[in-house]
Amino acid sequence: MSLSSLGDRVALRPPVSPHPLVGIGAVLLGAFIVTLGGRVTTFGLNDLRGAIHAGVDEGAWITTANTVGQMLMCAPTVWLGNVLGPRRVLLAATFVLMLSSLLLPAATTLQGVLIMQFISGVAMGTFLPLTISFVVRNLPPRYLIYGIAAYAMNLELSTNISASLEGFYLDHWSWKWIFWQNAVLAVLMWVAVYIGIPRRPVDRDAARGVERFGMIYFSLAFSLFYAALDQGNRLDWLNDGLICGLLLAGGLMLLAFILQEMICKTPWLDLRIFVRSNLGLLVIMLFFLRFSILSTSYIIPQYLTTVQGYRALQVGDVLLLIALPQLLLAPLIGTALRIVDPRTTIALGFTLIGYACFSVSSSLTVEWGSDDFMPSQITQALGQSLALTSIVAYNLRLLRPQDALTFGTIIQSARLFGGEAGTSFIQTYVRVREQVHSHLLGLHVTGESGVTFERLAQYEALVRGYSAGTVDAAKRALLLLAHAVQAQSYVLAYIDGFVVIGFGTIICLGIVLFLRHAPAPR
Repeated sequence: MSLSSLGDRVALRPPVSPHPLVGIGAVLLGAFIVTLGGRVTTFGLNDLRGAIHAGVDEGAWITTANTVGQMLMCAPTVWLGNVLGPRRVLLAATFVLMLSSLLLPAATTLQGVLIMQFISGVAMGTFLPLTISFVVRNLPPRYLIYGIAAYAMNLELSTNISASLEGFYLDHWSWKWIFWQNAVLAVLMWVAVYIGIPRRPVDRDAARGVERFGMIYFSLAFSLFYAALDQGNRLDWLNDGLICGLLLAGGLMLLAFILQEMICKTPWLDLRIFVRSNLGLLVIMLFFLRFSILSTSYIIPQYLTTVQGYRALQVGDVLLLIALPQLLLAPLIGTALRIVDPRTTIALGFTLIGYACFSVSSSLTVEWGSDDFMPSQITQALGQSLALTSIVAYNLRLLRPQDALTFGTIIQSARLFGGEAGTSFIQTYVRVREQVHSHLLGLHVTGESGVTFERLAQYEALVRGYSAGTVDAAKRALLLLAHAVQAQSYVLAYIDGFVVIGFGTIICLGIVLFLRHAPAPR
């Protein structure tokens, strides 16, 4: 039995919730937990490594373990939701997340943390795939677009407030709250699921009829690819045997998945959906959208940390400029999409993102502080909300109701895999560009250059009063010069990062031209 046929069964018997808004709040809270938990753990990784006495190399697997668990659950979640019902799946998952989040700070070894992280990831992995399908089946048509807008706002909001939360925990409470916050939110979600999502009998026919091998191959393939992408930049990609092994194993699993879906009479994933709709193009656009978000979620925090020396809480204050406008933008965008062709708002969203990236790239200097990013961040906040909400809304206008289940799996896989692929690319790209700029700048900082002697003399004059003699002052001056060259190299690399993300938005604008007209909402 395929996802499409499972969708036909659900479409014929849609669950009726006595409190649909509470149920939708539950799944949106789940989306919030997934994004917020992953980002906060990333920001607080150094503190967590220190608590368990783990090195940089071993500790790098902490965040990977969590997201690989999420990726592994992309495929089985919708099937489990149809067999057992979303209520049973979400109640069990929130309880597991609550328990693992409470216990994780008590782990004293890296192995214990990795196990708990993986279990938490498996639990979180059930949340997002059920979000879209539940919203579609439980909201009246005229309110559907507002549910989609809230879903998009939720992802953006949680992405950009995580640095502030992590900084607050470290400054005022404890690093343990990085995980305990998930336990608190899981309790709230469990209550909302219990009240808002209706009971449904177990569908034993769906349990017997599913094609399991395709689902297993899909999960293993993209989990292996994800682990390779997440660790590739650290291990120098194809120069490391582990990365090669992960990519090879993932490729074999992907090939097995494609062959299985081609020869199976009832494939698990209805690939014809890519032919019936523009889903293939929309998945590409979603990838580039996740890529463009890195300009604020990765490049700006890295600039403020490496060049300006900001702490996590200070970085979070900057990212809040993107998070807070989402609360106002979501209902406005939902209203606009009731009367405006989503292709128009998709194009407008990517135009605003591209403008924000190119404007920063043309003026970023080593003197920039947090306030200098404000105009571009506000512009990008509007662009990201427009693009993400419009992409999801456009897809739902083209899809048949029974395709919502397939769409939920694809959109979650594209979100996770696309985000990680973009992160891996931009990390490697910025690292290589920094090395190139450092080399090129170093060619001009020579002992024969009068400008170099002049700069060293200025630095030496500045530090002479804090040095133990002339020799010490000269050493300090050389360190300051080296730091200035490194800072300028980073700035030039981040400028290159903004430029490449800006060109990504231009590609998306080209894709919009090939999108066909979608029917108006009911």
